[in-house]
Amino acid sequence: MTGFVHLRIHSEYSLVDGLVRLKPLVARVAEAGMPAVAVTDHCNLFGLVKFYKAALSAGVQPIVGADVLLRGPRADGSLARLTLLAQNSEGYRYLTRLISRAWQEGQDKGVPRLDLGWLEGCTDGLIALSGTTDGIFAQGSGSPVTLTEELLAPWLALFPERFYLELTRTGRPGEEAWITTALAGA
Repeated sequence: MTGFVHLRIHSEYSLVDGLVRLKPLVARVAEAGMPAVAVTDHCNLFGLVKFYKAALSAGVQPIVGADVLLRGPRADGSLARLTLLAQNSEGYRYLTRLISRAWQEGQDKGVPRLDLGWLEGCTDGLIALSGTTDGIFAQGSGSPVTLTEELLAPWLALFPERFYLELTRTGRPGEEAWITTALAGA
């Protein structure tokens, strides 16, 4: 069994960039001996029931989550990506409320977006991943900002003991600069 767990996968239900089919994903995760997997489609839980049932039947712990676009965290006003994972049933309820609100009140040109202020009081039971080059600590150009205690403090307050800097290596432009900045500031 491996200790590695995918925490950010877009499935066939991510209408923008998802290609991964849920049942083959779960089968492959089980075959690789991974204990769990997260599906974090773009601001939706459309595949949740199918994913949950497939994961449980394969002996894999399903992790429910979503990637959301957030208005307000960046100084330049550009949108930022934030990954939210449900830690428990309370987190699941908050996640569904936030996603519903994004679709009902936050759409811009058909794309659901969360306002930063909507997170206040709605983060218990949610784990947050900061995003990488498109995350909350990148500028509109994708270049990272210097991480300081002052910059991190509001996020640590919103998600106490449940906020993580996301580091990925997929070969995309700006990733190495983000990793260097994140590690220096952490």
